Amino acid sequence: MSMTWLNLAFLHWRVPAEALEHHLPAGLTLETFDGSAWLGVVPFEMADVRARGLPRVPGIHRFLELNLRTYVTDGVRPGVWFFSLDCENPLAVRGARTAFHLPYFDARMGSRQRGDLLEYRSERTHLGQAPARFRGEYGPVGEAFTSTPGTLEHWLTERYCLYSASRPGRCRSAQDASKSGRVFRGEIRHQPWSLQAAEAHVFENTLAQPLGINLPRVPDAAHFARRLEVQAWLLGRVGGLESGAQ
Repeated sequence: MSMTWLNLAFLHWRVPAEALEHHLPAGLTLETFDGSAWLGVVPFEMADVRARGLPRVPGIHRFLELNLRTYVTDGVRPGVWFFSLDCENPLAVRGARTAFHLPYFDARMGSRQRGDLLEYRSERTHLGQAPARFRGEYGPVGEAFTSTPGTLEHWLTERYCLYSASRPGRCRSAQDASKSGRVFRGEIRHQPWSLQAAEAHVFENTLAQPLGINLPRVPDAAHFARRLEVQAWLLGRVGGLESGAQ
């Protein structure tokens, strides 16, 4: 698949590793930086979503998305683990839950530009799921830069695979990943992030409450990216057949 990510904020909080480790499936290890695990809230807009070489599908090619994520490895590749992905497009939600075993949830979402800042709001509406809300505003500050290996911003952003896990029966919720079955890895490819420091104001954020975590309103790190072109491959099973990107 190919897609474009627009007006993305990386909002990150330090959290104790023990607060996240028991929410991960067997086979994945939580990664830390400077002795802390990091939990990220990532609001953005997805655009131009399509299977590579094919035209866009009307109704599912552009939508808002809001992720809650942390950072893991299978012992081979550092990557991203998603606790939840809220999305305003019901077709995209069901497609991603089926094809990628990701915890996508229906949400009522909106964004608008207000001066130099982008207002962003989300309220989870998915049937049978605990409510979760986010309301904030963010925007870039200063010149764009490419992160340097060894820095926090490089460790948080320059990751080129995601992990997910299946669960027998109905799709899992945000907090029961430890009950999942097989673990999968999906490869992604893109140019290095062009980042800017971000001004961010979080007014409401309950995304981490299903994990038993209440995040403070002020993130420990905030970055902004205007635009990124991305390619993604279908999943390969960890420890089994790898994806086509290899």
